[in-house]
Amino acid sequence: MERSIGDIDDRGDGAGRPPQFEPVERFASGVDIEALAIPRSTEPMPIHGSPQLDDPRLYFNRELSWLDFNWRVLAQALDARNPILERAFFLAITASNLDEFSRKRVGGLKRQVAANVTQLSPDGRSPTEQLALVRQKIKVLHNRMTETWDAVLKPQIRETVGVQIHDYQDLNVEEHRWLRKYFMSHIFPILTPLAVDQGHPFPFISNQSLSLAVELRHPKRGTEHFARIKVPTGRGRWIALPGELRFIPVEQVIAHNVGELFRGMDIVGVHPFRITRNADVKRDEEEADDLLAMISEELRERRFARVVRLEIDVHAPERVRRLLRRELELDESDVYDVSGLIDLTACHEIARLDVPEHRFAPWEPVVPADWDAGADGDLDPFEIIRERDVLVHHPYQSFAATVQRFIEAAANDPKVLAIKQTLYRTSSQSPIVRSLMRAADRGKQVAVLVEVKARFDEQSNIEWGQQLEAAGVHVTYGLVGLKTHCKTTIIIREEADGLRVYCHVGTGNYNATTAKLYTDFGLFTCDPVIGVDVTNLFHYLTGYAPEQEYRELIVAPRDMRNQFIRSIREEIENQRRFGNGQIMAKMNALDDPAIIQELYRASQAGVQVDLVVRGHCRLRPGLKNISENIRLVSILGRFLEHSRLYYFHRNGSPDVFIGSADWQRRNLDDRVEAVVAVKDDAAKAVIIDVLEQAVRDRRQAWELGPDGRYTQRRPLSESGAIGIQDQLMRDHAQTS
Repeated sequence: MERSIGDIDDRGDGAGRPPQFEPVERFASGVDIEALAIPRSTEPMPIHGSPQLDDPRLYFNRELSWLDFNWRVLAQALDARNPILERAFFLAITASNLDEFSRKRVGGLKRQVAANVTQLSPDGRSPTEQLALVRQKIKVLHNRMTETWDAVLKPQIRETVGVQIHDYQDLNVEEHRWLRKYFMSHIFPILTPLAVDQGHPFPFISNQSLSLAVELRHPKRGTEHFARIKVPTGRGRWIALPGELRFIPVEQVIAHNVGELFRGMDIVGVHPFRITRNADVKRDEEEADDLLAMISEELRERRFARVVRLEIDVHAPERVRRLLRRELELDESDVYDVSGLIDLTACHEIARLDVPEHRFAPWEPVVPADWDAGADGDLDPFEIIRERDVLVHHPYQSFAATVQRFIEAAANDPKVLAIKQTLYRTSSQSPIVRSLMRAADRGKQVAVLVEVKARFDEQSNIEWGQQLEAAGVHVTYGLVGLKTHCKTTIIIREEADGLRVYCHVGTGNYNATTAKLYTDFGLFTCDPVIGVDVTNLFHYLTGYAPEQEYRELIVAPRDMRNQFIRSIREEIENQRRFGNGQIMAKMNALDDPAIIQELYRASQAGVQVDLVVRGHCRLRPGLKNISENIRLVSILGRFLEHSRLYYFHRNGSPDVFIGSADWQRRNLDDRVEAVVAVKDDAAKAVIIDVLEQAVRDRRQAWELGPDGRYTQRRPLSESGAIGIQDQLMRDHAQTS
């Protein structure tokens, strides 16, 4: 089956190569291009001469590239083509992303600096140099986020939606009186002012909690005092004022009524602040007697980890800043001034107001035609999978009607003897977990690997694992030294001709909630060879079988790196022999130097390489004589692009793979990952089509240049203004 992007785009160069996109002056839809202009965080080194492929100048910095990704998320909040409340949601996502980046990446760099680590990153920078650059770039992004809320989104939300976000000083006397009554009845009883003096040590401040620093003066003695109040946000950040869609931040109400907490004292000043703690707590798994106990201890340590960031009101005086820096053990460079609302994740609440006309039109995932059970609900997924391999694409196709139904059918089917599944992240009240419990209760052998090292989901995963164990499920809590990130399920069923193994291998988590928000593929098959491979994988995960053999499944860290390198080198050879070498790949991030060097060699040989990388990327495309045949885009939209897809042309007999792994070092070396070849021609065609649509997208694609700058592509006409995600929704809606 030979297809090339050039076959479907008449702007190709006539040699089966994708067209080279040139920016045009403006969007056909008349969008303000200047509003979407974003600065560049990445600062690549200039290139002179003919460097070796491991030269640091050929690589972008991972941390700065991630900040550029978050700028692209913020650009969605600035894009007037998006509904206004969705733009507020993108701003909240930007803030949430930056919180996680500060916890994980900034925290990690600070640990390296404290430990005097001198090892250079692939782009030739020390941890100290990277930390200085990252701090500088974060402050620019931080300020732009605040400006976006105050100067762009808040006024437009007021004008178009009628939602009014008030400041306390703008309200009248009657409204102040109403808020005072509200404060006394709903807020005052739950506040706990904490004094700081010789008899009261500086209080512990929990991660990402919003606080008020209160300056006090004793009116008779003239002594100055300090207290901290934790702002209660458990019931929401916003207080609804009388009238329709009118809100005020809760911390402003507390600040203007704080005298009730300190009667007999003069209030000198009240200043909001927020801290972020390090999440990069490292423990030696090899020495852990109990993996669960180790993770529980790590969670406790993370709670008390060092502070890595202080966000504070720009008007806070130096004496308050000095006290906080001293008590929190921070440098001045860790302090971020905020002129406006601190913690913009609060915009989530505004974005989710029930005003549907200012949100994306609802999307209901379609049920694949051959999976539609009809009114009687009678469906046998095993019969469908016996006929052919089935590829499903979420959220365009329903996770509940396919993957979830597959597990539910197995739990209920008396012919099913065993179910085995990996769980990396799952959802609250997971229907899949309930099905696994029900299967165990019915006497089936159920084995689940629950990965307790999934960052920020550790506690939730421990709780799910314990519930599964209590229901009689055999639970394994990951492997020492490796995260288990693969997305695999096998169901062993007794049939007329013997035992048959049904498999699901996917690109995303078994999470019914995120399956509506993330783009992912899953493959159902009862191919006997794949069945044996996935069975062997579970033997490795739950027992002692490190030297398993796999014929069709590609497993990391055992074989995956070498297999991908072989596939890239085969395309180099095909380019030499036939002149048609071509690689397409889609992933979340790309940072592995060895894979990048192979891609550089492919480009130098003339292979056309098209990469769709949502997040950070170390590869520099478009460098003369090095990567000029590599094009790289990042796609952002209403759904989070999460699928990992790989295509190698192979002189017209393409290899197509899907799986759980990005081309990152951690995926290839430090995690158990699984990638499977897609053999069914119809399924291959679907994946190739999705890759081709992503490569030529002109609505949601940002193209990466050799200087590190991402440029959003411009539609050439109104007909080209639809992005890949909207197009796929339309296509699937027409087939439902």
